[in-house]
Amino acid sequence: MEILTLGNELLRQKAERIPDIDEDTKKIAEELIETMHKGKGIGLAGPQVGLMKRIFAVHVEKDVPRIFINPSIVETSQELVKYEEGCLSVPGVWAEVSRPKTVQIQAWNEKGRPFTLTAEGILARAILHEYDHLEGMLFLDRLPALKRSKLIAKFEKVKAKHLAG
Repeated sequence: MEILTLGNELLRQKAERIPDIDEDTKKIAEELIETMHKGKGIGLAGPQVGLMKRIFAVHVEKDVPRIFINPSIVETSQELVKYEEGCLSVPGVWAEVSRPKTVQIQAWNEKGRPFTLTAEGILARAILHEYDHLEGMLFLDRLPALKRSKLIAKFEKVKAKHLAG
């Protein structure tokens, strides 16, 4: 799987539900985890690899890799926490983003089993970040306009340097 970067239109589209969790879905889940690990990320969503399906992987330190299929956010805390975020689709760019401290999410795993998870800290942040990808949003969209444009310009410079290099 190849990770798409800022500028690719697929990153701005809403992902579609997965109608059946089958062997293909299991294979996609494995590939998502493998690609996320190769990229040294803690999360990766279907749209980031050009797969417009509602699936994402998350693997934070001291936890197991987790797959979320057709997730829905049940509840988030009112308390917000700022934390520096980056994204495999916006390499080289980091910014402080405010997100809810906790999240409760319902989804299905790669075996087709439904589950509900309440998460906090970095796991909650990763879940919310990846869920945004399913909605066609990037972490940059959660920043004030001026900061967002400065970071997009920075990304363009890094990308140009990388392509030249």
